[in-house]
Amino acid sequence: MPIPHWLLMTTLFLLPLLAQVSAQQLGCSVDNSRPSVPENKCPYLVTAIQVQTGFTLTIDPNSPDGQFFTIEGSELQLTKCVDYEEDPVLLLYLTCTNSAGQSDSLEILVTVLNENDNSPVFAQPNLNKEIPEDTKVDTAIVAREEVSASDADLDTIYYELTTTVQDTDGYFAIRGVNNPEIYLQKALDYDKFNSTTLLLYARDRPVTSTDPTNTGTATITITIQQSDTRAPWFLPCTRLHDDSSVCISSPYSGRVNISEMLTEPLLLEPGPIYAIDPDYTIRERIVYSIVGGNTDEVFSVDADTGNLTMNKIVTSPDTFLLQVMATQANNIRKYSVATVEIKVINKSNFPPYFEKGVYSGTVFVGLPQKSFVYQAGDPSTPLVITAMDQDFPDNINPNIEYYLKNSTDFIATNDGFILTNVVLQSPGTVTIQAVGKDTLSLQEASTIIVVEIILAPAVIPSDKVYSARDMAILGGVLAALLLIALVFLGVLIWKSSKWYGKPVKHLMKKKLSKKISRGYQNEYYQEDEQPDVSTRQHETSETSSVQAETPVPEQPALAFYSSSAEEMESLPKGFIAPTVMFDQEEKEEEKEEKEEEEEEAGQEKEVKSILKTDRHVGDDGYKAVWFKTDVDPEAGERVEVIEDNAATDDDDDSDQDLQKNEEEEEEGSDTDSHHQGLGVSFVSESSSPPAEVTVNLSYTDAEREDSEL
Repeated sequence: MPIPHWLLMTTLFLLPLLAQVSAQQLGCSVDNSRPSVPENKCPYLVTAIQVQTGFTLTIDPNSPDGQFFTIEGSELQLTKCVDYEEDPVLLLYLTCTNSAGQSDSLEILVTVLNENDNSPVFAQPNLNKEIPEDTKVDTAIVAREEVSASDADLDTIYYELTTTVQDTDGYFAIRGVNNPEIYLQKALDYDKFNSTTLLLYARDRPVTSTDPTNTGTATITITIQQSDTRAPWFLPCTRLHDDSSVCISSPYSGRVNISEMLTEPLLLEPGPIYAIDPDYTIRERIVYSIVGGNTDEVFSVDADTGNLTMNKIVTSPDTFLLQVMATQANNIRKYSVATVEIKVINKSNFPPYFEKGVYSGTVFVGLPQKSFVYQAGDPSTPLVITAMDQDFPDNINPNIEYYLKNSTDFIATNDGFILTNVVLQSPGTVTIQAVGKDTLSLQEASTIIVVEIILAPAVIPSDKVYSARDMAILGGVLAALLLIALVFLGVLIWKSSKWYGKPVKHLMKKKLSKKISRGYQNEYYQEDEQPDVSTRQHETSETSSVQAETPVPEQPALAFYSSSAEEMESLPKGFIAPTVMFDQEEKEEEKEEKEEEEEEAGQEKEVKSILKTDRHVGDDGYKAVWFKTDVDPEAGERVEVIEDNAATDDDDDSDQDLQKNEEEEEEGSDTDSHHQGLGVSFVSESSSPPAEVTVNLSYTDAEREDSEL
């Protein structure tokens, strides 16, 4: 009868227990026959043992792992460290023997506990990858299987990716903290970097964990291969915003002469037509062509070199704006277009030149930027360089521009003035090369400028320093004073107009008339008044003395004085005295002032003649002017000529002419009654006999106007 399987398994399980019980019964026992010990830790107490008197307990030499243990007194100890990854379980047999020689066996099964004592390990700790520059974003660069790490402790692995090359952060990343697959996160630029090194960390604990962590590292080197991503660049060019992927070229310019055929390639500025493939590791071939502006096919361009040549002459001034295209030979879609300006000009027979080979100038230390450099020895005249050109009248070419080659401390204006470009700090001597360039013919002339930088003369500083606050206070005070003065002036004008009843316009008119009347006075003769002047009265019944109570208006200031007959004879022949017009208001004021003076004086005042009364009969051609002392208001204004008894026939003719002139003047004065005055006429000729002229003054109209006012 076969033994059931379950019965056999039970028996096998109970045998160790029966043996232990038997051993214990024999006199040997252990506290724990299934102990646990940590890995990598020794010595370590495994379990305690009990041995009765007369019994002996030893380690069976046939035990599989007996070399790891020892019995010391009543303890079973682990003396050799165990690695869980190598020996997770240890089996030990103990033999219990009595004094009679009988023995029994005890089995101890030791379990080794796993500790976190191993770091994650990468299958490929060093990895190299090459990727093209135009790899699309989100493309996997390194597969997960290539960069996964393993941990003998069977812990969960946490990954982290970093870079060791500056300015390459953010281009590469891993899919997740537990997924080490590396992918492209940002578009690559070969000009910015062409290789980088990544470090992939594998940890058996999270980054934020405080537990001891073991870390493994893998190094991934990525090399970028340049791709054909950019169109050709015309040189020279300027990178835009310091971006190496964009470069802007300047237009080309050239000159050709009218009716002149050039067989060689044209000289252009800033250089010949030349384009490159910016993907310089590829260097695709460039092909050139003219795609616009080539009227009448005057020009052609070499497809390989880019040299521009002429096909025919141009007979008139003109300007061609050619559009030259540079295309990659393998891809016509990658192209660039540049502008070439060709001017057709008159031929220049003479290049420009400087009259001086060396210019000398001086400038002071510490002057602000853009200060003039002055001529040496003449600190008041700015230094000017001038290039001459014999192709132009007076050798002045308006198309010449100036610039300096070997100095950044100075600049030249278009007119040839030399200015400082910085604040000069120390004295010294600077030698500069100056160039004058014809912007049309592109011809140049050069000269040398020697600038001596000298110390400025010492200036005695002022002890008083006024602050902005002081100046503000001063300005406020001055403004207040000005306001007060304006208010005071306005009050004066208002009061003057109100109290006296005379508007400003009337006052100005009065002043003007006074100036005009004084302009006709001869003050020199007024001062040279003679004491022998007497009064000649008219022979009519109207002559009488002026009464004291009747005010007499003052005689006009216009008069001619003569101390002798010789002075009168010295007057030029045919001299006509001007007629002076007095303003009515001026006469009123003078009359009022005169009346006040006479009333205060309380005495009569006679009206005397302002001209001489002595008659010199013996002097031929002598004439005198007389004023009436009595003024008849109804007489009007008239001039009477009294003939001399001794006059000849010629005298009669002369007197008649004089009287005729006086009558014409009287008629003219009547038409202008609002301007009353005195008309005095002189007629002096060598052939005329002596005559006497009496002038009657009438203020009738003036007095009538006064009464109306």
